[in-house]
Amino acid sequence: MKLPESLEQHFNDQITLEFASSMAYRQLAIEMDAQSLPGIGAWLRHQADEEIVHANKFIDHLVDRDNHPSIGTVAAPEVKPGASPVEVFEAALAHEQRVSEAIRALYRASEEAGDLESRPLLFWFIEEQIEEESTVSEIITRLSLVEGDGNGLLRLDSELGARKAGSTENTGSEVG
Repeated sequence: MKLPESLEQHFNDQITLEFASSMAYRQLAIEMDAQSLPGIGAWLRHQADEEIVHANKFIDHLVDRDNHPSIGTVAAPEVKPGASPVEVFEAALAHEQRVSEAIRALYRASEEAGDLESRPLLFWFIEEQIEEESTVSEIITRLSLVEGDGNGLLRLDSELGARKAGSTENTGSEVG
């Protein structure tokens, strides 16, 4: 049941990337808050919290398999001061695409190692990444539609701010 050391390292790399994702979303939220777009800032903070849940899912998976989770170095995210909302979400999408590729690479490494036990968790993450990229892409499209329309931007800011906050804990109600 225990993962081989090389595969454990792949999982630890993913844990680190999930925490880096959380930090990236937090920095993007700061930028939107600084531009008086609190709803978009709140949406991004909720996304940052969701990334911690994702890291916790991987941590729990390693602990459950008698491996040792480890968080690597998380670099400070770079966000251009004064970035427009579209630029902020384009940065978020690029980051989500990076995470998606890392999940696929983890899946391939797990398959190569014959690790059947990780399949349910990794399938959940593959589906989750489809949803993440789709959601961020939709927001980019909507922001592009209201470009230059302050009322439209404020309406979208309010709508995104209505997102319900979740917990950063892995509740166990989902696969993983």
